[in-house]
Amino acid sequence: MQTHLADVFRNTPDGEVAERILRNCVHCGFCLATCPTYQVLGSELDSPRGRIYLMKQMLEGATPSTKTQLHLDRCLTCRNCETTCPSGVEYGKLLDIGRRIVEEEVGRGAIRAAARAALKAGLGSPLLFNGMLKLGRTVRGLLPGFLRAHIPAAEAAGDWPSPRHARRMLVLQGCVQPGLRPGINAATARVLDRLGISLVTAKEAGCCGALAHHLNDTEAGLTAARRNIDAWIPQLDAGAEAIVMTASGCGVMVKDYGWLLRDDPAYGEKAARVAAATKDISEILVGEGDAVKRLITRPAQEHVAYHPPCTLQHGQKLAGGVEALLSAAGFELVPVAEQHLCCGAAGTYSILQPEIAGQLKARKLGHLQAGQPALIVTANIGCLTHLQSGTAIPVRHWVELLDEALAAS
Repeated sequence: MQTHLADVFRNTPDGEVAERILRNCVHCGFCLATCPTYQVLGSELDSPRGRIYLMKQMLEGATPSTKTQLHLDRCLTCRNCETTCPSGVEYGKLLDIGRRIVEEEVGRGAIRAAARAALKAGLGSPLLFNGMLKLGRTVRGLLPGFLRAHIPAAEAAGDWPSPRHARRMLVLQGCVQPGLRPGINAATARVLDRLGISLVTAKEAGCCGALAHHLNDTEAGLTAARRNIDAWIPQLDAGAEAIVMTASGCGVMVKDYGWLLRDDPAYGEKAARVAAATKDISEILVGEGDAVKRLITRPAQEHVAYHPPCTLQHGQKLAGGVEALLSAAGFELVPVAEQHLCCGAAGTYSILQPEIAGQLKARKLGHLQAGQPALIVTANIGCLTHLQSGTAIPVRHWVELLDEALAAS
């Protein structure tokens, strides 16, 4: 695609990245077939190709409008288009630049800005989130059904083995996961403990920064990244083998630290090191090879439907690992149509774009439930809670099932 960047963007870091990405796009339209919002809305401007045209016009000097902002906001950032694109267009990076420019040029207005600030504060702070969650659980029985569906009952985490092995890995606890589903990280710790690996936390680490980053608060996202890097580098220096992610949404963000901080003289090299050390729990267990299989002596007998989060299959380009691990543990994976499509959770998207998110959830659950599974499993807390709000079938993190299968062996 030929480009003529406006002077204000020419020879700037964002301009150079955007121009490179734009020139890779041949506007073939393959991305339309796999774009969730295009499938729902049928609008060219709500497809990757349409949004690329909007961003190109803006970078070439056109004044962005609230309509531009609307179409960019409607993108789920699922990056399915990147998996589909034959030209390797890095759409996610271009979208970050485009949204940032629109935010600066168009703004939000007081009410919308306040709502987004409240989301960043409430979801990004475990203290605030857990307080709100506790209050919600107290009055859960009085709430209307659509709200009650988003407030899960409290659950016990289960045992977290004390560090006792020479091999050690770090885990990011996450912002909302410990309050909503504390059993996920504890189950991960138990699985790794059986493999001779102790899972520990760095108490100084906090939110991965994805929440602020995708709400266009770039600086807040980078501040969170730097804090985590400062917490993890000493642990890596002391022998921690990896930084384990049990929420694929956090994983794709932390793996991008090297890119996001590439021009930071104080953090660029450390960010790249942290990104390289970051692994989804499925990567860790697949990497352990036959050691996991040897622990399974009594294979499970359950029908399971698996939803691969976009942040795992498109963002991190990890496909097949979870399925292989569950199959090895004896779970029968029922066929699921349109596995490549987003469920509609996408961080705060289900809150800010509830109508589109609701349609995508219904479509996804229709496919997941078609094989009449006993359970639905996924690899990201956002997908898990979003899907659970629309079905009576239990939705769980797949590592919890693996932990139970190993415990029964």
